[in-house]
Amino acid sequence: MENQVHIPYVREVLLFLFTAGFIVPLLQRKISPIIAFFIVGSVIGPYGLGLLQPTFEPVSWLVITDREGVALLAELGVIFLLFVIGLELSFQRLWAMRRLVFGLGGAQVLVTATVIAVTALLWGNAPGVSVVLGACLALSSTAIVTQLLMESGRLGSPTGRVTFSILLMQDLAVVPILFAVSVLGTMATANLALGFGFALIQAIVTIALIYGVGRLIIHPALHIVASTNSREAFVAIVLLLVIGTAVLTGLAGLSMALGAFLAGLLVAETEFRHQVKIDIEPFKGLMMGLFFLSVGMGVDWRVVLDNPFWILASALGLVALKIVIIFGLCLLWRLPRSRAAEAAIMLGQAGEFGFLVVGLSITVGLLSPEIGQFMLIVVGLTMLATPVMDWLAKRAAQALQHLDDKRERLTFVDDELEGHVIIAGYGRVGKTIAGVLDGENFQYIAIDRDPAIVQSARAQGRPVRLGDASMLPILRDAGLDRASAVVVTIADEEATAELTAELKRIAAGVPIFARARNRGHAQLLLDRGATKAVPETTEGSLRLAELLLIESGIEEETASRRIELQRALFDT
Repeated sequence: MENQVHIPYVREVLLFLFTAGFIVPLLQRKISPIIAFFIVGSVIGPYGLGLLQPTFEPVSWLVITDREGVALLAELGVIFLLFVIGLELSFQRLWAMRRLVFGLGGAQVLVTATVIAVTALLWGNAPGVSVVLGACLALSSTAIVTQLLMESGRLGSPTGRVTFSILLMQDLAVVPILFAVSVLGTMATANLALGFGFALIQAIVTIALIYGVGRLIIHPALHIVASTNSREAFVAIVLLLVIGTAVLTGLAGLSMALGAFLAGLLVAETEFRHQVKIDIEPFKGLMMGLFFLSVGMGVDWRVVLDNPFWILASALGLVALKIVIIFGLCLLWRLPRSRAAEAAIMLGQAGEFGFLVVGLSITVGLLSPEIGQFMLIVVGLTMLATPVMDWLAKRAAQALQHLDDKRERLTFVDDELEGHVIIAGYGRVGKTIAGVLDGENFQYIAIDRDPAIVQSARAQGRPVRLGDASMLPILRDAGLDRASAVVVTIADEEATAELTAELKRIAAGVPIFARARNRGHAQLLLDRGATKAVPETTEGSLRLAELLLIESGIEEETASRRIELQRALFDT
């Protein structure tokens, strides 16, 4: 009997998994994994090793020629990316950052898109094509820039917040841009204003319907599944939510990415957003890798060899234009010169959504395949240059720092929590410590994985988040890099020891106060890096809270009085 594998796309899937598991990690030591996927896609695609296939048959096992099939799977990457972006955009966070997001970010998108569109129009492009090029190239790479900022520990810095605010507005702009491209592709270019107006109305109606129905369904569904304490069921319901909402908007004739974005916004209003973000991260990473792999497969580098001057000139011109515009706008917003330069250079490239907009524009007939291929290469080249631009941005900031007087450096107001305490676990010990911190008006964030506990605490106005406090990404999301201390109150002995060691490794400057089961466990935690470790019992939690207050600058006598008051509450 002849043995054959009949699973569709099995070779493509195996090649992708091999790329994600072996090739990309090797390249990741020097470059972003997104760029690594892009490069590998160029190599294994029809315009890379595929060109050798007719003359060297064995290479066919290393080539993916079915771009359409891969693109269908790659669309899931865009869906998950939009969902995660929606998770980041709680209305409270947007309001706190409104000056930078809607002010500076909105100005950047409008001014940059307008300048590029006018330039394209002057070069003889049709109005519709010019609008698409302006909107597409005004966006920067959220994925690459955010990753570089996180790797260097600058995401929570003033420059990181400025950069992230602009990227946030660009991400918001993607939804109406995709709407507009879809509508413009079916209308005469003379009716641009009508096309944008129709797209806006369509977006508003769709968002209103999904938002209204989603608010009634999503929170109860997540709460019911979370109460079962089954992580598999929780991940399954989240995947159903993301893909299901995307499919619904697709059936309505709209962008599937829009549906995922709306699902993210709805989940962001619940206490589950932080745990959902962590659970969805592996799927998003793999699917985004597949997306960039498919983009790399579609780039014909022979076009670069045929038009090297115009492609390089276009890429350099785009980067220079965006840097000048963003730098000028940052100065108008009274940001220091060093910070303005660093943010502008970091955002000088085009972004991953440029691929999406160009691809959609080719599909609906707004862009010819030739112009689309040219733009894909320009976008790809600027993204490949992002690590170099990051290096230049840091050097420019250092060079300009002496020009910023003290008053300028103080004009930026930190909109995010800083100097707070993170309480990992909100059981009996965690609640006790939170009560002490409340009494001294200390800022803190508590994390617990029990939905009932979190819901009860939030009903009382306590800053408690739902999530697995033993997972480092959850703690990072709570502002670990800006925290003044971490209190580990998790009941599991092994998890407490492992978390303490990891915290000491990645956040050595942050004091760690840990709850221990017994004296032996306390010594183990001290050996793993805990600043203080106190054996369990109510008295132990009070002592741990007292040590935390003293370490945070409260006078010992005042701290002791506060602990006595808390002890009296337990005795009543």
